[in-house]
Amino acid sequence: METIYLCIIIFLFVLAVFDLIVGVSNDAVNFLNSAVGAKAASFKTILFIAGIGIFIGASLSNGMMDIARHGIYQPEHFYFAEIMCILLAVMLTDVVLLDVFNSMGMPTSTTVSLVFELLGGTFALSLIKVNNDATLALGDLINTDKALSVIMAIFVSVAIAFFFGMLVQWLARIVFTFNYTKNIKYSIGLFGGIAATSIIYFMLIKGLKDSSFMTPENKQWIQDNTLLLIASFFVFFTALMQVLHWLKVNVFKVVVLMGTFALALAFAGNDLVNFIGVPLAGYSSFIDYTTNGAGASPDSFLMTSLLGPAKTPWYFLIGAGAIMVYALCTSKKAHAVIKTSVDLSRQDEGEENFGSTPMARTLVRFSMTLANGTSRIMPESTKQWINSRFRKNEAIIADGAAFDLVRASVNLVLAGLLIALGTSLKLPLSTTYVTFMVAMGTSLADRAWGRDSAVYRITGVLSVIGGWFITAGAAFTICFFVALVLHYGGNISIIALIGIAIFILIRSQVMYKKRKAKEKGNETLKQLMQTADSEEALQLMRKHTREELAKVLEYAETNFELTVTSFIHENLRGLRRAMGSTKFEKQLIKQMKRTGTVAMCRLDNNTVLEKGLYYYQGNDFASELVYSISRLCEPCLEHIDNNFNPLDAIQKGEFSDVAEDITYLIQQCRKKLENNDYQNMEEEIRRANDLNGQLSQLKRKELQRIQSQSGSIRVSMVYLTMVQEAQNVVTYIINLMKVSRKFQMETEMP
Repeated sequence: METIYLCIIIFLFVLAVFDLIVGVSNDAVNFLNSAVGAKAASFKTILFIAGIGIFIGASLSNGMMDIARHGIYQPEHFYFAEIMCILLAVMLTDVVLLDVFNSMGMPTSTTVSLVFELLGGTFALSLIKVNNDATLALGDLINTDKALSVIMAIFVSVAIAFFFGMLVQWLARIVFTFNYTKNIKYSIGLFGGIAATSIIYFMLIKGLKDSSFMTPENKQWIQDNTLLLIASFFVFFTALMQVLHWLKVNVFKVVVLMGTFALALAFAGNDLVNFIGVPLAGYSSFIDYTTNGAGASPDSFLMTSLLGPAKTPWYFLIGAGAIMVYALCTSKKAHAVIKTSVDLSRQDEGEENFGSTPMARTLVRFSMTLANGTSRIMPESTKQWINSRFRKNEAIIADGAAFDLVRASVNLVLAGLLIALGTSLKLPLSTTYVTFMVAMGTSLADRAWGRDSAVYRITGVLSVIGGWFITAGAAFTICFFVALVLHYGGNISIIALIGIAIFILIRSQVMYKKRKAKEKGNETLKQLMQTADSEEALQLMRKHTREELAKVLEYAETNFELTVTSFIHENLRGLRRAMGSTKFEKQLIKQMKRTGTVAMCRLDNNTVLEKGLYYYQGNDFASELVYSISRLCEPCLEHIDNNFNPLDAIQKGEFSDVAEDITYLIQQCRKKLENNDYQNMEEEIRRANDLNGQLSQLKRKELQRIQSQSGSIRVSMVYLTMVQEAQNVVTYIINLMKVSRKFQMETEMP
């Protein structure tokens, strides 16, 4: 019996390694977002500083894993087998859940996932125990206070972090303006002193409060002399920062890198429990059972020992720190999560990764109404003075950076202060919540959310916040059912669920690599946005246009054929799949138009006047092509979904022949476009004219059938729609190829 539990312990530690990797991938955004977004240093330097912070924080942590030992469940009422069931369910759920979020590039809270997984698994076993033992109640088995405090902290931390991020950044911008080099002669020393003191205070209160050298005596001394320490640090760092400024050192960069180190240290020191707390609790339980449970069954040995504090061996901490540093430096998913947060807070306009939602549109409309009302009652002189402090055209932003060093400094300092304050008030604030919402608040105060981007940014923020709540619900629900399966299924269920978890992780990696391979097509656009040479920009623009339009024609070929074939064979699933692809393609078309318009700014005026019209016409024809297929698919889907009469044999035969020729035309046009070879285009034009003639003939035949009342009016209506939209598809494809040829050619075609 001990062998199976030893295997479970080993597997828990294997999962802990994966958990450390995916956990760091998720939480890297907390301490890298500001430094990376402002390009305070090279990416390798930022990773090096954060890596040192992580390693020191993990190594000095005393490994207080109490939340995994007795924070949610009351271990004195649970047997060894039940505790192992809960812990295994938690780890299986946690690794898969975090990996899914990381693969989507969405930051989530490891604290919330751990707490609600423990709560879900404990709730499942508690229901069983209460059902079997009438003397027990749920209140005896579950500690709900911790879960409730986390839920409250979600609402409180999100609102407070966003509000203070907005307020402090607004004040900082009023003081320093976007051209901050003109306004830092003496204020920079004071700002640097406040920032550095806040960071040191944050490290002492939050980052090192549970470190191994923090004895009760040291904690008490710090608590008794907090004001003296803060005053001393403030005087010292104010003088130091002013001297550094006189020595031509960029104090903002110093503050940003200090803040990065402090947040990384605090993350490793305090969030380590989220990654290795459960395996260590299982290891401690196993040691206790094998040592003191001689002759006892796993189903009868109570785990009272978990009520005591954990003592984590130093080699576990060193190993965990090394794995976290390795994951930080090598994880591509960590970089994807950072990109999500940086994109949502960047200063300039550009490609938006999120769409528009009704809630976001409502919030933007309400904010505009409120802002207009405030503007009407504000004196004109005050408005002019405030606007003079927010001249974004004067912003000093490093090449390729998303925002400036002033905002990066506020992000880190304020996040550190709020987390330290929450810790001192014993509020379980999440570093993910606070750092992300502070970044969003500061970007709003910096007027980074213009009217053309606000709705997309707000949608992104709401998506991330919604992801946090989904994390809680998914963690609780999945772990609840996994614990039930493990409890009733025994060893077979353990092996089966372990296999499923491994399969999901492998599949996630494969899907992630496929998605990243598709995203490599954006390399041309990235090069285009970085070039300053108009001729190079034109060549890159042509290449980017070919890539994007080829994707549109590939979509048209696949979905036109799928729609027609599915309708003729009454395949409802195929029509639904085609409709879903069409909705997604419409979003891509909007994105293509938006990014293309931004990219056109890289061309000089003469080139824009000469080639710009063809580019915009090509985008319009591509858009019309997608919408034509949508108008073709929608009535077909409705017809089949309502189980109406199908096309008759004559209609099927007529349209099938023409549809095959249309698909072939799309194939030929796509090949020409991909190869940038427009020779013999007249052949495709002739074929398109012939197809339009055939389709017009089909229309006349159907009208004659309607006149003679030889068929169903409803079928005739959908058939005529199909013929008309097929004509539109042919017309838009040929027009697209004509303007694409004019845009791609060096000289105008006669």
